[in-house]
Amino acid sequence: MSHASEPTNPTHHHISANDVKDAYARWAPIYDLAFKAVLHPGRRALANAVNSIGGSVLDVGVGTGLELPMFSAHTAITGIDLSEPMLNMARARVRDLHLDHVKELRVMDAQNLDFPNASFDVVIAPYVLSVVPDPSRTLDELARVVKEGGDIILVNHIGAETGLLALFEGWLANASAILGWDPHFSWSHISEWLERNPKYQLIAKRRLPPLNLFTLTHIKRLS
Repeated sequence: MSHASEPTNPTHHHISANDVKDAYARWAPIYDLAFKAVLHPGRRALANAVNSIGGSVLDVGVGTGLELPMFSAHTAITGIDLSEPMLNMARARVRDLHLDHVKELRVMDAQNLDFPNASFDVVIAPYVLSVVPDPSRTLDELARVVKEGGDIILVNHIGAETGLLALFEGWLANASAILGWDPHFSWSHISEWLERNPKYQLIAKRRLPPLNLFTLTHIKRLS
């Protein structure tokens, strides 16, 4: 298995690969109970976008596989995650629900994807960029494995820029290593990456329920 690199963006609170693995080993037994409801609208929006495209799909950070039943039969899903305990729950879900469109579930580092260039029609990353040590490197990898004309679809919480919420998120971010994610993730991680990579175009950015806490970002790799 690949190892995560050190973050290159100094504004991103440090989270190591071991922090993520340890955190999600703790979260795995209660993850669905704790997060299924609040993250469901984002997963549904992401699945609807994927189903409108179809084809081969890489699900980066598939976790316990909550979104896997939402994908239609004309998709072919490969899921990866850094956490083996989370993947074991996803494997059980695939088996119990007979999700034949799920082709493979593998332990893998989102920052070092073990796939050839241009392997997938769609690459999705639900609630991932605030988890990885280096969001820019992760975006590089998502971009590398998507085909020309293909789509990258992200769902993530974007931290507030001003006000009491920004202060609270900034304070909470000090516990990023324990939580397993950065609560104060900045939109600049995505916007600055897009500026550096003109072959990838932002085609949609919209807030999602509940309470506009999450944002769906749809990026197209230009032909």
